[in-house]
Amino acid sequence: MVGSVQSLLGTVVIAVFVITFIVQAFQIPSESMMNTLLVGDYLLVNKLCYGGPGPGDHILPYQGISRGDIIVFLYPIDPQQHFVKRVIGVPGDHLRLINKQVFINGKPLREPYARYLDPVSNVFRDNFPRTDIPAIGLEGKWWLQMRKLVEDGELIVPEDNYFVMGDNRDDSQDSRYWGFVPRENIIGRPLLIYWSVKSSDNERYTGSSFGARIWHAAYAVTHLPEITRWKRTLRLVH
Repeated sequence: MVGSVQSLLGTVVIAVFVITFIVQAFQIPSESMMNTLLVGDYLLVNKLCYGGPGPGDHILPYQGISRGDIIVFLYPIDPQQHFVKRVIGVPGDHLRLINKQVFINGKPLREPYARYLDPVSNVFRDNFPRTDIPAIGLEGKWWLQMRKLVEDGELIVPEDNYFVMGDNRDDSQDSRYWGFVPRENIIGRPLLIYWSVKSSDNERYTGSSFGARIWHAAYAVTHLPEITRWKRTLRLVH
């Protein structure tokens, strides 16, 4: 009996350690990363890959945050929310968009992952940065900060900050509208889609109340084969 209790406690401790320091579950809430990530994708996020301040950086093989990485981070405007976007600009980059094409340090960025659906050009969204016109949904503080960081029509990404965008470029609230992601806000990198549920079923059976969550869980268990996107389940994220 004692051995069983100790074994159970050991399992719980290991599980808590893994969830706290190594991986975290995350659900895609919007269409901003289509088609790379879809509403209804459930991810495991690697929280250890980028490291952080401390002696561990000199021991473990952490990697730097690179242009093109998909990251999960605390939304700078409301840190209670988790966002997922792709890193487009790293510290020191000179960035601009011309007719939806991203230029980094004067060179066009190749983006096979980017998705464009809106045939109508948006003056602010598709030709960024624009300091002469504010846009709908633009954060006031970002509007003031951005104007100070633009030189010769290019936005300069400051130290310890990252410029991120959604792959679904015409339908993404991202750094164009609310600013940079500070390094300390970055949680990690999506590693795996461990489950994916069809968006229609996911939207119908999710909710904020406790009862709605219980109903969704029960429905998911009893209708698992029908609602699962099997081709996306257990897919690596890149």
